[in-house]
Amino acid sequence: MEKRQIKRDYYLQKIIDRKENGLIKVITGIRRCGKSYLLFELFANYLLESGVLPDHIISVALDDDTFSDLCDPDKLSAYIRSRIADQDTYYIMIDEVQLAISKKEMESPDTIRLYNVLNGLLRLKNADIYVTGSNSKMLSVDVMTVFRGRGDEIKIYPLSFKEYYGFVGGDKTDAYEEYATYGGMPLSLFQRTDNDKMNYLNRLFGEVYFKDISERYNVRFPHILEELTDTLCSSVGSLTNVSKLKNTLKTVKKTDISDVTLSKYLSYLTEAFLFSKAKRYDVKGKKHFEYPSKFYCTDIGLRNARLNFRQQEETHIMENIIYNELLCRGYMVDVGVVETVETKDDIKKRKQYEIDFVVNFGSKKYYIQSALKTDDPDKLSSEARPLKITGDFFKKIIVTKTSAKPWTDEYGILHFGLYDFLLNENSLEL
Repeated sequence: MEKRQIKRDYYLQKIIDRKENGLIKVITGIRRCGKSYLLFELFANYLLESGVLPDHIISVALDDDTFSDLCDPDKLSAYIRSRIADQDTYYIMIDEVQLAISKKEMESPDTIRLYNVLNGLLRLKNADIYVTGSNSKMLSVDVMTVFRGRGDEIKIYPLSFKEYYGFVGGDKTDAYEEYATYGGMPLSLFQRTDNDKMNYLNRLFGEVYFKDISERYNVRFPHILEELTDTLCSSVGSLTNVSKLKNTLKTVKKTDISDVTLSKYLSYLTEAFLFSKAKRYDVKGKKHFEYPSKFYCTDIGLRNARLNFRQQEETHIMENIIYNELLCRGYMVDVGVVETVETKDDIKKRKQYEIDFVVNFGSKKYYIQSALKTDDPDKLSSEARPLKITGDFFKKIIVTKTSAKPWTDEYGILHFGLYDFLLNENSLEL
C-alpha cells in the first residue's frame, strides 16, 4: 500500500519561487524535520513533472554512507562536474552539507573549502544549487558573508498544526491534543502506537542531536549538555539567563559549571535548531533588553519526550506552539514588556507588564497574548491590560484554547480561538 504524503506546500512554493535565481539556496532546520523529503521528493517530483530530465537532477546525501567519500569538498566538486554533460540547466541537491566542513575549518569560516566549491559550481551558469544543513553556525550565520551575497536561506520547521491536521484529519480538538503531545516531527506520524512515537522522539536526542553536537564541538561534559536541555525544556515560556540556568543546574541537578561553558552549550543547542531564543522588547522604549530572554523548543513533541511526557503544562505548551507557528509564518517574534505608572494610596509606582509576543513583519506589528482561558473576568482583565496600555494602534490579539469564532471587543482587541488561529495562515490579517 502506498504511503500517504505529507504536504508541505508552503515551503515547496518558497523553493519553486527561488528556482534558477542565480543564488545558492540554503535550506536550514533541525535534523529530521523534513528538509531532505522536501528537496529530494517534493521538489524533485515537481521538476520531473515540469519536464526536467532525471539525469539533470544531481542528488547527493552526505549522511548516506554511499556518498561518504564526497564529504571531501574536492571530490564532491569533481563528482558533480563529471555529471554535467551539456549546457542545459542541472539541479544540484546536496543534503546535510555541514558534513563536508571539517572541525578545524569551523574555527575559521574564511578557510572553508566547501564554500569555494559551491561558489565555483555556481559560476558554471547552468548549475542551480540547493543545499540543506542542520547547523546555523556553519550555514545561517555565514550565508550572506561567505557566499558573498550569493546565499539565499530558506528556514524549515517541523510540521505546523495546519500541516499536521491536513495529514491526520478528524476532529480538530482531538488532533490538537495529539499534536500538543507528540509534536510535528514528520516521521512520528508514521509510528503505529503511542509507545512507538515516544521511543522515536527519545531516540532522536540520543542517536541524532546529542551525538551530532558532541562530535561537532568535542563536548567535554555531555551529561551537562543533557541536563541543560532538560532544564530548558521544563522552563519554556519562562524568562531566564545564563546565571539563572547555572543556579538551577547547581541547585536541582547538583551540577556546577562555568558561565563560559554554559553559554557555549546554550549556543550549541540553538545552533542545532533545538531551541529558539526570544528577546525581551521594551514596547514604549522601542529597544531590546540584553537579558533575560525566553527559550522555546522547536518541536513540542521533542520537549515532551525529553521530560518523559511528565510535565504537560497546557499553558506553556500552548504558548510554545503559538510561538513556533509565528516563526513558521516568517514573523520576527519578541517577548514584550510595557511599563506604566500606577497610583495607589497617593503613591506613584512604575510597574511592568508582559505581552507574550511582539510580532513584526516589515512595517507591520502585532501584539499577542496566549491564554488558556479567559472565562473569568479577572483573568480576561489581566490578559487585556498590557495590550491596552501600549499607547499605539497596532493590532492586539488574545488567543484562547477554544473553538470560538474571531470577535473584537470594545477596546479593539481581537479574540481568537486557538484552532482557527493555527489553521488560518492569514489569521493576523483579519
